[in-house]
Amino acid sequence: MLAYLFVIFAAAVHIRFIALPFSFTPVIAALLYFGARMPRKQMWAPVAILAATDLYLTPVTYGYHFSPDQIVTWAFYAAMVLLGGVMIKGFSPLRIGASAVIGSVSFFVISNFAVWMVWHMYPKTFGGLMACYVAGLPFFRNAVASDLLFTAAFFAIGYLASLRSSEEPAVVATPRT
Repeated sequence: MLAYLFVIFAAAVHIRFIALPFSFTPVIAALLYFGARMPRKQMWAPVAILAATDLYLTPVTYGYHFSPDQIVTWAFYAAMVLLGGVMIKGFSPLRIGASAVIGSVSFFVISNFAVWMVWHMYPKTFGGLMACYVAGLPFFRNAVASDLLFTAAFFAIGYLASLRSSEEPAVVATPRT
């Protein structure tokens, strides 16, 4: 249940119902947590929720039409759920942190490449691709910070919740006969 709450929180931030600085979102953290904690057969749920927020944001907030780079983003969402399921076995802090950084870097590389390929903002040359990556650097800083912070927070909350739910009562009641 906690994994779904984190995805709903991520969608609320993503759709701007909860205002945070630009590119400072819990999306990757929620996807990693979901993948690590939920069965693989449910992985479509966070991808569908976040894709729906994208379908709303694109025309309403950003004023753009649907474009193929959104499909790349949705595939990335699925990949992050899978990464959470594969990489974060045993819940070691190193694996959790590494997964957050992998998510940040891969989203930066993949999404900027997709923008370069689909949109006509940059020349279709190596220099144009590099210009696209340079233009994305200010957003990358916030993305890395938020991915590390939210991933640590979500896994810590999940860990603390699991400790609390597995505690036995301090006093065991025995029936009187």
